[in-house]
Amino acid sequence: MLLLLGVAHAHAVDVTDSLGRHQFDRPPQRIITLNWAATEQVVELGVTPLAVADAAGYRQWVAQPALPDQVRDVGLRQEPNLENIAELNPDLIITGDQQGDLVARLQQIAPVLHFENFSRDHNNAEAARAGFLQLARALHREAEAVQRLAELDATFAQLRQRLHRHFGDHLPPVAVTRLMDSSHVRVYGDNSMPQYALERLGIAPALPQPASQWGQVQKKLTDLGALRQGALLYIEPFPGADQLFGTPLWRALPVVRAGQVAAVRPTWTYGGIMSLGYLAENLTDALLSIDPE
Repeated sequence: MLLLLGVAHAHAVDVTDSLGRHQFDRPPQRIITLNWAATEQVVELGVTPLAVADAAGYRQWVAQPALPDQVRDVGLRQEPNLENIAELNPDLIITGDQQGDLVARLQQIAPVLHFENFSRDHNNAEAARAGFLQLARALHREAEAVQRLAELDATFAQLRQRLHRHFGDHLPPVAVTRLMDSSHVRVYGDNSMPQYALERLGIAPALPQPASQWGQVQKKLTDLGALRQGALLYIEPFPGADQLFGTPLWRALPVVRAGQVAAVRPTWTYGGIMSLGYLAENLTDALLSIDPE
């Protein structure tokens, strides 16, 4: 008996999330993720979650890494179905930003890890990296996490080479946006994941924005008129594309007239550390579709 206890203790790990320290005696096997960043990171570590919140939304807005077909859906991220979650008998539930009010109720069902990666008070990319490593520790996937981070660094190096082959020594400044409707646009700036991806690619922002919790600012579409050098990238999906792109307002923008606009494949801009790789790949592919000025 003492020997068995010693073996169990040897495999126990301490994990620190945004709420404090937790101990896991064995790797969780039945994992439910209620935050898309958490879903992304679990899949990146080679683990298939038992269930997730809003699987259809994940497949539309996050897209990468692909969510296995057999994963169940337990409702909306802000209003998950607690009864369904309890019936699935999870041994770990993972939550994230804007879900703190769910934690106490979820803890009555199973242990919870909660990661607040986005804050104006810290570097969001560094927080995401730290959270990824802690999650990997809980899942006994630390070796996989280290390997994935090394692959991420290699990806950035390869993408920089592709960009320089296309544009030469001087890469154009870039504004990364989400088009909201025919009048408004969300511009990503300091402390956003798109901005961190651009930095790793060696690209300067074309429309610098101050740091904030999410690193984004909503502006009038006409404010894009200030972009006279560099490229404008907008992240899909944008359902209003057909309506907007035919308007005189859009066609009059200097960056549009210069042909320096491209769409970016769907990529989640509020994800974990590995989302930087998908952002960088998709931003690079979009930029390579633009002719050098």
